[in-house]
Amino acid sequence: MSTAEIRRRFLDFFAERGHTIVPSASLVSDDPTLLFTIAGMVPFVPYLTGLVPAPYPRAADSQKCIRTLDIDEVGKTPRHGTFFQMLGNWSFGDYFKKEAIRYAWELLTTPEADGGLGFDPKDLWVTVFEDDDEARGYWKEVAGLPDDRIQGLGMDTNYWSTGVPGPAGPCSEIFFDRGPEYGVDGGPATDDDRYVEIWNLVFMQYLRGEGTGKTDFEILGELPKKNIDTGMGLERVAFLKQGVENIYEIDQIRPVLDRAAELSGKTYGADHENDVRMRVVADHVRSALMLMSDGVTPSNEGRGYILRRLLRRTVRAMRLLGVEGATFPTLFAASRDAMKSTYPEVENDYDRISHLAFSEEDTFLRTLASGTTILDTAVENTRASGKSQLAGDTAFLLHDTYGFPIDLTLEMAEEAGLTVDRAAFDSLMSQQKARAKADAKAKKRQLADLSVYSELRGKGETVFTGYNELQTESRVLGILVDGVSVPRASEGQLAEVILAETALYAESGGQDADQGVIVGPGYELEVLDVQKPVKGLISHTVQVTQGEVGVDAPATSVVDADYRRGARQAHSGTHIIHAALRQVLGPNAHQSGSYNKAGYLRLDFSWNQGLSAETRSEIEEISNNAIRDDLEVVTRELPLDEARAMGAMALFGEKYGDVVRVVDIGGPWSRELCAGTHVSSSSEIGMINLISESSVGSTNRRVESLVGIEAFRDLAAERTLVSQLSGMLKTPREQLPQRIDDLVSSLKAAEKKIAAFEARAVLDRVPSLVEKAERVGAVRLVAQNVGSLASADDLRMLATTVRERLGSDAAVVALAAVAGERPVVIVATNQAARDAGVKAGPLAKGAASVLGGGGGGKDDLAQGGGSDTGAIEAALASVRSAIG
Repeated sequence: MSTAEIRRRFLDFFAERGHTIVPSASLVSDDPTLLFTIAGMVPFVPYLTGLVPAPYPRAADSQKCIRTLDIDEVGKTPRHGTFFQMLGNWSFGDYFKKEAIRYAWELLTTPEADGGLGFDPKDLWVTVFEDDDEARGYWKEVAGLPDDRIQGLGMDTNYWSTGVPGPAGPCSEIFFDRGPEYGVDGGPATDDDRYVEIWNLVFMQYLRGEGTGKTDFEILGELPKKNIDTGMGLERVAFLKQGVENIYEIDQIRPVLDRAAELSGKTYGADHENDVRMRVVADHVRSALMLMSDGVTPSNEGRGYILRRLLRRTVRAMRLLGVEGATFPTLFAASRDAMKSTYPEVENDYDRISHLAFSEEDTFLRTLASGTTILDTAVENTRASGKSQLAGDTAFLLHDTYGFPIDLTLEMAEEAGLTVDRAAFDSLMSQQKARAKADAKAKKRQLADLSVYSELRGKGETVFTGYNELQTESRVLGILVDGVSVPRASEGQLAEVILAETALYAESGGQDADQGVIVGPGYELEVLDVQKPVKGLISHTVQVTQGEVGVDAPATSVVDADYRRGARQAHSGTHIIHAALRQVLGPNAHQSGSYNKAGYLRLDFSWNQGLSAETRSEIEEISNNAIRDDLEVVTRELPLDEARAMGAMALFGEKYGDVVRVVDIGGPWSRELCAGTHVSSSSEIGMINLISESSVGSTNRRVESLVGIEAFRDLAAERTLVSQLSGMLKTPREQLPQRIDDLVSSLKAAEKKIAAFEARAVLDRVPSLVEKAERVGAVRLVAQNVGSLASADDLRMLATTVRERLGSDAAVVALAAVAGERPVVIVATNQAARDAGVKAGPLAKGAASVLGGGGGGKDDLAQGGGSDTGAIEAALASVRSAIG
């Protein structure tokens, strides 16, 4: 049975039983504590916790998930994958344990010919929480399972909670027994790979209190509404139903594995280590494909870093399989073809995805080359110091900064006859992980604090009226001070105010929050910020500037009209620049982020090279021509599928409901899904002035622009500057570039002559310095303060020239000077001095310490510096003492 067929049967089964089928949410989670959707329940958390009322009593879905916590286990076990699909059915205060158990058992054991999954009941085991006699009883009643096939386990495995105070409850897991050839008898309690968990049923019925671990928390009582949360691992069911050994061999993954085998010339199944590498490749390519289809791009932080790591681990695995060149064109095409029947977007958007993937592979292949150079230098320095172990911090630097895999460092160090201080490397990695965990824990606590909005959200969604009006009468639903609900806020206090309706736009979709005020009988509030703390609720951060505001008081939200005008210009301007970019660069130049506020916008887009001045000018001209042409701006609300069918662009990272707002500028030329505020015709934007274009990662660029009156002011300032230059240089404006170029050329020529003169002046001092050579120990020493020089380079040239003039006898030159108002010392030794054991590095380091600084270098030439110019003579004396 194909993976797609299993998915279809699951969704059809629950649709026939009154469940709303919910499309998969993006892999990019809108939960601020998570980088990705890491579990099937993530999109439903606000409903399960009661933070937001559920829009349906029961639902089912197939959710895309990414989890990289066990990335090192990928390829080694039958079931670990970084991308997986979780089938789930959900009840929000509707049915509970008995029905959930009945649905699961019915779908699993109904014959394939009758639409079920066709598992033999004798191959299935279940676990329950050890104190959940109710669930145990239902398994006996519904499934007819004997006691010995229902195993009771503890809270650490069969009790669910979010890790913070809130909903909790026992769970029941269904396992498939693969048979005695795969492990020991004894059921799932043995924790053996023989028993594969395929479905987990969570019975969310209790409210838990504070606690730090999986078991040390108090149960405060029962929830007023009991929920069901289940998860069936699609890949796990697929490998069992397809009769293969692991998830990497199912129909959605195996094609990539086969291409990896072909490219490497290896036979899958012939060698365990190579098999693991091929599985890693197959898993990571699919995961990367799905992440990029949801708008993630490679970078050095956050989600982009995880994607980059997956891609680079793939390159590394192929390298270990003996393939040194590019492989992504073959591997990603295979994954696209395996996934497109379930996720058409991977084919529709493949040009953009492949552009990102291939660029990243090319970049990393070059990184491997440069990293090898850095590693070679570290190996050489380690050997030179007489050590046999490469420092752990060097390995960590290569891994963390350059993306150089630790296993490659280990391999290449071994080839050079060195070991790596793996303990130090692991310690640094552990410290990094600990910092990440602490940050995640802090974020989770922030999520818990959102519960204060639950009661307010329960009163209904905040109605946004600002598309059509700048002033709206309403009433105060709630007031928060320092995160606590209060009945009123007084003059001078900072507070959050929730209204039933508001004309003030909350920051979202790249558009900054509106500015304005909220007024009512006897009070006035200055609006400092407007946000959406939970879905459907708008919160105004305010300062009470006059009087006192209380809950249920009449309130009128008033938008600053000038600011809104500028914000509308900037947001519409963003759409126009996006359309112009795609017109000039092609459809791969897809928006990956934006920010706009009155007078200013920035737009990030997928592109891996800088734009020429000509290209920037072309984009700017197209944008301003669109403004001049007074294009009509039309906004409509449409069902999401209908909007997409019209060609409306959905921007990555944005979350859309079933009904979306479509903004057209000039018809299909610019057609995007957008909930922001916009002008009614393009001429209202006024002007667009691109002020910069820069890199924001290897695969993304950023353009910034001023808009409207701010664009005019910037150009006016440039006009004034040009006028001033024209007057100062007595040159017509159109001749200024040539005039300035001539001046720069003249200046460079003059600087070159001055440098030559200064060099001659410095070298003229060589004879007198040579005459001051003195015998110290076994060498001739020149140790002199030469006064002030233009730079340390001049001092270095002087020292090396004096060293040459001293001939082949053992000689040391130590010269000090003040350069740039700081003391500098240069020490140079010839070969005979070094043969006598006198080396420049230690001498410069000692002298620099006297100057209050540091230094060092090679045996023949070294430099030091400090801050104490009065200690120069003492520093030179330290060189004499060290030699003599």
